[in-house]
Amino acid sequence: MTIPRQGPLQDRAKADIAQSGHAAARPSDRRAAELAAGLRRSRAMIDPKFLYDTQGCVLFNAICELDEYYPTRTERAIFETHRDAIVGALPAGAQWVDLGCGDCAKSRGFLAHADVRRYLGVDIAVDWIRAEVDRLGRQFPGIDCVAVAADFAQGLDLSDELGDVARMPPVFFYPGSSIGNFPPERAVGLLGAIRGQTGPAGCLLISADLRKDPGVLEHAYADDLGVTAAFNRNVLRVCNQVLGSDFHPECFDHEACFDAAHGRIEMHLVARAPQRVRWPGGERAFQAGEAIVTEYSYKYTPAQFEGLLAEAGFSRCRMWTDARGWFGVFLAQP
Repeated sequence: MTIPRQGPLQDRAKADIAQSGHAAARPSDRRAAELAAGLRRSRAMIDPKFLYDTQGCVLFNAICELDEYYPTRTERAIFETHRDAIVGALPAGAQWVDLGCGDCAKSRGFLAHADVRRYLGVDIAVDWIRAEVDRLGRQFPGIDCVAVAADFAQGLDLSDELGDVARMPPVFFYPGSSIGNFPPERAVGLLGAIRGQTGPAGCLLISADLRKDPGVLEHAYADDLGVTAAFNRNVLRVCNQVLGSDFHPECFDHEACFDAAHGRIEMHLVARAPQRVRWPGGERAFQAGEAIVTEYSYKYTPAQFEGLLAEAGFSRCRMWTDARGWFGVFLAQP
């Protein structure tokens, strides 16, 4: 569903809303089915996209300000230090495609300096992004700002929203190392879908968390104040709302550990005691100590990540990093 602030897509948005009485149940049913399927797996799993309802977005923004959570401030410092070089490498007259835009904060610094005609904020949390994209449009009245509700974990096709990419080349912006939530083979699939929509002059500006000491990684995902624990447990409340389950979040402990064999952080919710969780049409018994996997976050070396980009069809790549080499910002072009 597309909710434009202004411009020629408005009639289409009204048509979408007019038909919503018939279509609204379908996404909800799909989300419930996806949650149920994950809970029925031999190793129970909840897709990390369910972490980001409105309350989850608020909690994640709080996580980003914690001392332990280095990615946000490290990425911000890279953007500030190298912004001129990054902007100088972008196409002119572009449309800025902010994948997983949240509060649009990371795009603001670029929109103030880059030659951008149009902004597309893409996120699964539609109620959240409507207000945020509208606020962005008031700050940048010369840029046509559009909110796009999409679950691009299930596939990314923005061809209708992008229009003529030869006339207005897209800059796909995917910060925050969110690509790490996808296993490498799925990451290549998403990157390939982006490459298929860049056109001849578009590009991808993307961040990736780099390999480092496991203790640093684990502490970033298990802070001393317990904000990440609250963020993780919140997903059980989302399950209760979407699936109709009867989880008691307080009965699960938050855990984060680095899996060196796969090069990833794993976030778990671990049952404190034996319990049975029910939902319409299903149930799951958890033993004490049994875990639900709620997030994988893959960490890469620069060479590994450039390899993913090349496999997805990007033939040119530049990287900017911090002094410690903890985090990478990559500009990938056809």
